[in-house]
Amino acid sequence: MSINVVTLMGRLTQTPELKTTSSGIETTSFTVAVDRRFQKDQTDFINIVAWRQSAKFITNYFKKGQMIAITGSLQVRNFTDKNGNKRTVYEVVADNISFCGGKGSPDAEIASVGSDEAEIDDFEELDTSSADYPF
Repeated sequence: MSINVVTLMGRLTQTPELKTTSSGIETTSFTVAVDRRFQKDQTDFINIVAWRQSAKFITNYFKKGQMIAITGSLQVRNFTDKNGNKRTVYEVVADNISFCGGKGSPDAEIASVGSDEAEIDDFEELDTSSADYPF
């Protein structure tokens, strides 16, 4: 068994453009700037590729500087460039894309992960004064 799942949240470094392959399939490629978790002063630039409906969604609703959350899988491609040099490309193939932050607020954090999740105001505080926990 193998697992190949990548989850990223970061800012778009450019506005994605919709392209069409010679066989008529929509695609877009772009880069997301992701801050390192424990090294906030360092940023990784991750290449993303999306296909079909995902590509259309991204190019219709996202622009440079906007926060985006992506779940997908890591793909490695090898090719020879026009000068005959062998190249390797690492990219994330996007499966799920989500908005982050509020409308018109590029610095806001994730507004919500899913429509079925409870609001933060519905959180019930646990009384920790007793040592008799039910778990």
